[in-house]
Amino acid sequence: MYTSFFGLKEIPFSIAPNPHYLFMSDRHREALAHLTYGLGETGGFVLLTGEVGTGKTTVSRCLIDELPENTQAAFILNPTLSSQELLATICDEYKIRYRKTGATLKTLTDKIQEKLLKNHDAGKNTLLIIDEAQHLKPEVLEQLRLLTNLETHTKKLLQVILIGQPELQQLLQRRDLRQLAQRITARYHLLPLTKQEVSLYIKHRLSVAECHQQLFTSQAINTIHQLSDGIPRLINLLCDRALLGAYGANKQLVDKKLVLAASVEALGYEQQRKNWWHAVQVKVAAAIGLCILVIAFGYYLGKGEQGGEEQGRGDQLSADALVKAVQVIDENEVKKLNWVVETLHNRSLPESVRKLFSLWRIVVDEAINEPCQLASEFDLACFWYKGNLSGLLKLNYPSVFKFVDEQGVAFYGLLSKVDGAKLSFNFFNQQGVDQVRVIDQAWLGKYWQGGALVLWQAPKNNQNELVELVDQHSPAILLQWLEDHLSQTQQRPTRSVKKWDAVLENQLQQFQRQYGIMSGPKADVRTLMLLSNTVSQGLPVFELK
Repeated sequence: MYTSFFGLKEIPFSIAPNPHYLFMSDRHREALAHLTYGLGETGGFVLLTGEVGTGKTTVSRCLIDELPENTQAAFILNPTLSSQELLATICDEYKIRYRKTGATLKTLTDKIQEKLLKNHDAGKNTLLIIDEAQHLKPEVLEQLRLLTNLETHTKKLLQVILIGQPELQQLLQRRDLRQLAQRITARYHLLPLTKQEVSLYIKHRLSVAECHQQLFTSQAINTIHQLSDGIPRLINLLCDRALLGAYGANKQLVDKKLVLAASVEALGYEQQRKNWWHAVQVKVAAAIGLCILVIAFGYYLGKGEQGGEEQGRGDQLSADALVKAVQVIDENEVKKLNWVVETLHNRSLPESVRKLFSLWRIVVDEAINEPCQLASEFDLACFWYKGNLSGLLKLNYPSVFKFVDEQGVAFYGLLSKVDGAKLSFNFFNQQGVDQVRVIDQAWLGKYWQGGALVLWQAPKNNQNELVELVDQHSPAILLQWLEDHLSQTQQRPTRSVKKWDAVLENQLQQFQRQYGIMSGPKADVRTLMLLSNTVSQGLPVFELK
């Protein structure tokens, strides 16, 4: 959606493990070196752990790419298996033929050992990589250890890499798994990226997407590091949402405010709420500390100049001032929190979009992560409006407005009715509870930056694709669509149109002048949206009245 806006070749912050975007930090290189060392001549088990999204799978894929040609590797992604299912999966990965019905642990183990000996005689190494290994049951891990018992005088015939979250380390501390733990020849715990590495990581991914300009301010990068804790997957989510927010706000540079708004959409709400309450506690604690200093200072003066009686009065006054100061700060912060908590309960974009789909007589039960992609499945086009209120109302469609509160956090509402200067919005919380509120222009001007999502029925070309522009180069099917809608709007007979001519252009310009659209000799997206809303074709004709 935003790639052309920023001049990007493709989306740079996808969470898919694209090898073209591989960023090897010093920590990742060190992890790769440990894995390589662990797979030396001795073999055995190698352990790689790290928090979710730190790049463990990326390191393992890099290791596979660097394996010598005489290595046969198998990669298991779903370790939630029984011992027999795991052995059967290993046979499938190594293309070992076995009888599917009636296979026992012994027959599967014999088949695997036969394959290991065959590879050894052919000068091949056999490697097994298990991702998400923290989900392995203790009895399955023990079965893996038994497989590695087959060895020569110098090396194990099966080398195993276990990749998992920190819980895997705790699992291997069990007493019944101590034999396996003793066979781990190398282990490495992958830590998140540092602040400097986060900056290099973002620049690297942008450069791969052929963007060599600065898109993030230094404050934005610092905020991304703080919110993501240096975890690459979270960095991708934050950067992607922040770029989308910058595109919606028509900004060429992502700042701290956009990152904070993106964090609510990408990382959830509870973390944000926790941060706000934490900020209040820090401020109140600072006020208490300041007042304690005032009390101590007053106590010192009272003791030195006025004696014990005056000292007591001074202490009482200072204590009263302490309570009053804390109350004032607390009340002020609570007033701010009222707005924050209220918007946190009414900022659900998926629920607002779900309601928008229902106005098009479309019921959506599944989770809405990509509204525009979902709209295309129902032959609807997605238009991200950027402008003023009068221009949006002129289109006469219900729209999901994107608001931004005082803290730079986004929340959403569905415009459903216009009554003069009063606008009716549907707000939804995460449970889908609908609250209708009427707001005025002053409130709108304070919290709305001109962004809104609109769904509309776009015309289709010969390939049955939705299009958002009709001009002299368009095929006849689109020119006829334009003529049909213009004639019905202007209440005149419809012509048969095969090519762009002066009559069609004149009729188009009359329509555009009527609605104040200056787009030249073409029907741009706003022109098509207005025309589409004049003819129902079995779908609703929207009028915000």
